[in-house]
Amino acid sequence: MGRVLAIANQKGGVGKTTTTVNLAASLVLMKKKVMLVDLDPQGNATMGSGIEKNDLDHTVYDVLAQTRSLQDVILRTPQAGYDILPANGDLTAAEVELLKVENRLKEILAPVKAHYDYILIDCPPSLNMLTVNALAAADGVLIPMQCEYYALEGLSALSQTIHAISESINPDLVIEGILRTMFDARNKLTEDVSAQLHEYFADKVYRTVIPRNVRLAEAPSFGLPIIVYDKASRGALAYIALAGEILRKSGNEQTTTV
Repeated sequence: MGRVLAIANQKGGVGKTTTTVNLAASLVLMKKKVMLVDLDPQGNATMGSGIEKNDLDHTVYDVLAQTRSLQDVILRTPQAGYDILPANGDLTAAEVELLKVENRLKEILAPVKAHYDYILIDCPPSLNMLTVNALAAADGVLIPMQCEYYALEGLSALSQTIHAISESINPDLVIEGILRTMFDARNKLTEDVSAQLHEYFADKVYRTVIPRNVRLAEAPSFGLPIIVYDKASRGALAYIALAGEILRKSGNEQTTTV
């Protein structure tokens, strides 16, 4: 049975979509079958996967609205090798469709969960019904965050949200891990925030950190994950290391790359 991970943070600009796209591609590199669910109306994960969001006839919205089947909407990314449920601005209408329907996405993914090793959900940077559906469907939450003061406050709020969802909707939901992004070891604040994260979250903090990297920032404009755009870059090596760490933590030691 595949593992469903929601990549979430209520604060924007923390590398959430970058992490979803590049983790998906890195897991494929390690011979895992992966589906990415773009649940953000901005459609950045769709664009970053090489798919033009404005040319789509059908998106994840149609699946959530129950006007199209999952099989009608799933696409294969051109170069990265994972499947994707794409999104565009149409997804904003799902807020109305999903009022008081917390488990729609979980029901949609249930029939295909066994066909994938990992299903990664790129959540919008806010707590709305799309995010609630993602958390209801997920086994774990991967939280990307920058090492800055306000990020700690946001992490506290997100932790409370996850706890509330686990008590009311999804009792199996856990924090899968906390990923430090845009990491600059020369910054004293980075060191201080990292120390606090380790104090409060212990082994939930990934050892892998994602550095600030120009090539990593460039890749989305070409519609490519970093391991396709520049596999030798520091950003690519970091996401490959993250995929390996996740596989080891899950007990899946087969991390042979192709």
